[in-house]
Amino acid sequence: MPDYAVLAVFIPTFFFVSITPGMCMTLAMTLGMSIGVRRTLWMMLGELVGVALVAIAAVLGVASIMLNYPQVFDILKWVGGAYLGYIGINMWRAKGKMAIITGLEVKTSRMSLISQGFITAIANPKGWAFMISLLPPFINVDNAVGPQLAVLLGIIMVTESVSMLAYASGGKSLRLFLSRSDNIRWMNRIAGSLMILVGIWLALG
Repeated sequence: MPDYAVLAVFIPTFFFVSITPGMCMTLAMTLGMSIGVRRTLWMMLGELVGVALVAIAAVLGVASIMLNYPQVFDILKWVGGAYLGYIGINMWRAKGKMAIITGLEVKTSRMSLISQGFITAIANPKGWAFMISLLPPFINVDNAVGPQLAVLLGIIMVTESVSMLAYASGGKSLRLFLSRSDNIRWMNRIAGSLMILVGIWLALG
């Protein structure tokens, strides 16, 4: 499994990135207010499956390149670190607006909700870019990849579940809180600062 120093960096970074308003979180909040938290759990299930597939594909794809072409590892670290810094700077510069889901047609069947969550997770290009840039550098290819991926994936699943549940159950109070751009800007800047620091840490580590 990853060492404690790696986990100490990964856990808070992913938590603040996960809790920052995005498509999946605003979808959870919208459904939580319209159909209730219990029904929204089915959407969360689909979203978690989608996120897990994206994370696994990102790690295994990049890890295979690192194993077959070890000399590429340093380049990947610098590119990944630079991209994380770029994301962090953009989060600092963000205007503080919620991700608005337009044209949401609420279908309450279980399969419809699962599909909605799954598609939202895998169709998000920013999610792919984030997973590809953040996760692989936390994997040590000198050790077994499977156990390390399992630990990081477990952290991702718990973090995403807690974040979506918080949004789904927050209701009108959370919507009021997030309607103020200053609050979202504050969350973005915390997450952005962590992304910048992690980018530097990965590039120089």
